[in-house]
Amino acid sequence: MTGIEQAITIAAVVAGTMVTRFLPFIAFPDKKTPPAFVTYLGKVLPGAAMALLVIYALRNVDILSGFHGLPEAIAMLAVVGVHVKWRNMLISIAVGTFLYMALIRFVFV
Repeated sequence: MTGIEQAITIAAVVAGTMVTRFLPFIAFPDKKTPPAFVTYLGKVLPGAAMALLVIYALRNVDILSGFHGLPEAIAMLAVVGVHVKWRNMLISIAVGTFLYMALIRFVFV
């Protein structure tokens, strides 16, 4: 790419990022109540996103061979337990990730 093409590409990415960041504030200002479907999506999408991540993470687990998905099950139970206790998604994900990596590297070798 030439220098001008690189500058145009960077400008397009910056413009796209700015539009996606600022559009919700323009479309739904503080003084205006958002439509019912936006409120509904705000309630259901976080759970749907987490369910999608769980399905994606477990897509290649073979329960008929090896350790039968035991490291994944232990890490999932840890995530649920930590989340029930502290209600902090970041801590829950971090604990689950750390535990899973420790299990597959040191315990279930």
